[in-house]
Amino acid sequence: MDQSTLTGRLLVAAPLLQEDSFRRSVVFVVDDADDGALGVILNRPLDAAVGEVAEAWGSYASEPAVMFSGGPVGEDSGIALGSVGPGGEPPGWAPLEGGAPGLEGLGVVDLDGPPEVLGGALAAFRLFVGYAGWSSGQLAEEIGEGAWHVVDALPGDLFTNVPERLWSRVLRRQGGDLALLSTYPDDPGLN
Repeated sequence: MDQSTLTGRLLVAAPLLQEDSFRRSVVFVVDDADDGALGVILNRPLDAAVGEVAEAWGSYASEPAVMFSGGPVGEDSGIALGSVGPGGEPPGWAPLEGGAPGLEGLGVVDLDGPPEVLGGALAAFRLFVGYAGWSSGQLAEEIGEGAWHVVDALPGDLFTNVPERLWSRVLRRQGGDLALLSTYPDDPGLN
């Protein structure tokens, strides 16, 4: 894997990151470039079913088949991620550039494409409202300050059916000090 890019990796919020948008979040980095980074929060399911917002895509959504809050930027837009099935890359699907091993079949889905063609070719599909974005150097600075732990993504992270457990599960599998953080209480003042 190309260690110079964060594309295809996870940003796991450190307990010190208390900003409401990112508190206990797990962000999948969709694109890391010289001019900034873009990602989606994987563990913020919303109450709206995908079929209520994007009717034609509802039957293709992975469980839970709800919309996810991808982040505080561009909340009037959507980003869809999907993994291709055994049939290969359909039109309207763009693989991640420089993605991590094990995530080769992952990409961005063009929601303007025909769902009956594209959706049927996907093994998994998730739709996010908004995204997380950082300007050039901003994310590196936040990582340097200890706000984020950068870890490898596993295929099951992106389409987990239990997103509310993702933060602790990802930390726990890292071992060492990060595994210990997975038990950090939601509100340490109540301990």
